[in-house]
Amino acid sequence: MSIDLKQELKINQNQHVSEYINKVLGLIEKEDINQDEAEWITKETVDGFRDHVNPGFLDYRKTVTKDGQFAAVEWSDTGACFKDVNGKEYIDCLGGFGIYNVGHRHPKVVKAVTDQLKRQALHSQDLLDPLRAMLAKILAEITPGNLKYAFFTNSGTESVEAALKLAKMYSERTTFISTTRAFHGKSLGALSGTAKGMFRKPFLPLIPGFRHVPFGDIDMMRKTFEVCSAVGEDVAAVLLEPIQGEGGIILPPENYLKEVRELCDQYGALLIFDEVQTGMGRTGKMFAAELFEVVPDIICLAKAFGGGVMPAGAVVATEDVIKSWFPNPFMHTTTFGGNPLACAAAIATIGVLLEEKLPERAAEVGEYFLNKLKEASKGYEDKVQEIRGQGLMIGIEFHQDEIGYEVSKGMFDHGVLVAGTLINSKTIRIEPALTISYEDVDKVVGTFKKVLEQV
Repeated sequence: MSIDLKQELKINQNQHVSEYINKVLGLIEKEDINQDEAEWITKETVDGFRDHVNPGFLDYRKTVTKDGQFAAVEWSDTGACFKDVNGKEYIDCLGGFGIYNVGHRHPKVVKAVTDQLKRQALHSQDLLDPLRAMLAKILAEITPGNLKYAFFTNSGTESVEAALKLAKMYSERTTFISTTRAFHGKSLGALSGTAKGMFRKPFLPLIPGFRHVPFGDIDMMRKTFEVCSAVGEDVAAVLLEPIQGEGGIILPPENYLKEVRELCDQYGALLIFDEVQTGMGRTGKMFAAELFEVVPDIICLAKAFGGGVMPAGAVVATEDVIKSWFPNPFMHTTTFGGNPLACAAAIATIGVLLEEKLPERAAEVGEYFLNKLKEASKGYEDKVQEIRGQGLMIGIEFHQDEIGYEVSKGMFDHGVLVAGTLINSKTIRIEPALTISYEDVDKVVGTFKKVLEQV
């Protein structure tokens, strides 16, 4: 092929890509789309996932698929709901696995991000960026105990990675204790603390030094500390979710977290709370640590931290823990962590949580929701094994995966999205916006009961 022909083909290719980009941007610009546009978006989405993202998603997300095509391609959202490209509205009880605590596109969070965007989107990486300092001060005020210094990230797994590195530098110990059914992320360090075998096996060996004990078993935790001490592998830190999320909304036994705190103090280990899912008001307190009256040495935040508008996370630690990073603040960095848009979103999010008393609301609405779901499940004990939760973090456990899958699919068909998948539906999670109305709660409960009758 001649050089001229190659250049001509390249020009034609670039022109085609530019035309495609302009069409997509034109659709983004529109407030409303017509039926033809909705059909085009749906086809492009399905084809794009199959040919250029990962075709596995088309099989995995069968609860939202119909006749080989997506029944719902999301397009817009507001409040506690979102709409697909065809205009069908869904009550969002999945909530991005706990992202939308203040609701979808809360006006104050959107305004803060938009206002910041008009002035400066990203920081220079060299000058001091003001919003990072201001957000860190706010976190020092609202986090429990003497947590004082913040390091900002973009996601939960990054927050856990930073916490693990902090713990290693604090004592130069390399042993960590995590728990069964734990989920802390999927980067290599965070995955080492995560318990689910199917995520771990393809990447073994992971980071050495991690030991897993049953969640809630304080005797096994104590014995593990004793063994580690006896063989010279002293524990650097215990990594825990105060309430396990991905594990199926597992609440700790009474006094368990306090006893873990005591063990950490006894053996000179740090206590890391992964509050990526439980934080920011989800459980009825700003942080789940407050529920159990336990102060960790490090707390990990993400998901709802960015208000459902920006990806944002944080690690907040005591001065004693984080001071090893003082001589060289570049020991651990991330380019976009703590960027102005993310900080603006987080500041506004905390403001909304406090002004609207959303943690308190989560406790009240969560209790109502939990009781209504239990009431609706009466007579279906052959299908529903247990309904449990704290605040607006609720789990419905079924006797079999297949039942949970059918329930989550049936609820989706009736306009309610819950956390249920093809391969892990024994427990489906209910994690709506903390702003969800009682009317929507009643609709969800009514849908749940109707679907139970049909399964």
